Amino acid sequence: MLVAAVIVAAGRGVRAGQATPKQWLPLAGKTSVDHSLDAFSSHPDIEHLVLVLHPDDIAVGTWAQRPGIEVVDGGDTRSASVLAGLQILEGRCDRVLIHDAARPCVTHSVINSVIEALRYNSAAAPAVPVFDALWRGNDGQVAQTVDRDGLYRAQTPQGFDFKAILAAHHAYPAGAADDVELVRKAGLTVAIAPGSEDNLKITMPEDFERAERILRTRNGH
Repeated sequence: MLVAAVIVAAGRGVRAGQATPKQWLPLAGKTSVDHSLDAFSSHPDIEHLVLVLHPDDIAVGTWAQRPGIEVVDGGDTRSASVLAGLQILEGRCDRVLIHDAARPCVTHSVINSVIEALRYNSAAAPAVPVFDALWRGNDGQVAQTVDRDGLYRAQTPQGFDFKAILAAHHAYPAGAADDVELVRKAGLTVAIAPGSEDNLKITMPEDFERAERILRTRNGH
């Protein structure tokens, strides 16, 4: 089973509250893109690694000094960016992992869980169960308690049979919330693989502090 990975880093990240896209901001001595590249480039099962960038960011970061990383321009939407990354891999892998660069704390353990699930499934994605009480709000008031049974928080990398995810992107060019939703539109079932509470997505400014703590603790600081 030949496995490739596509790291999507073409977004602008406006909710992070910075003029610079969040994936290029300093984080534990590197950037989110660098941390994500570290995790996948050092994984023994990843045969090919593609980095999808916004055209304005091609000259940013240290990726140019890394051997074995292919860079491709992203599109106007996340779905278009993923498709650009997939097309460069056509005919070169059996399975592909698609990862958001805004999740810099991903580990080999999470990557392993997705790859293992792909040995028996055409699609798999990491997730963690929801344990907090959930409310539906209306005008700043609690309007309803939501049953949390069976609910999960989705993460990346999301893994797929290569031909299946490529066909889904061609069939649904308008995209979806994520690639799992896209392949489910195409009729595939998706296995849930073990995720990690540390595999957070940097979205808001306060997420940088938590990610910094995780990465520095992991590196022995």
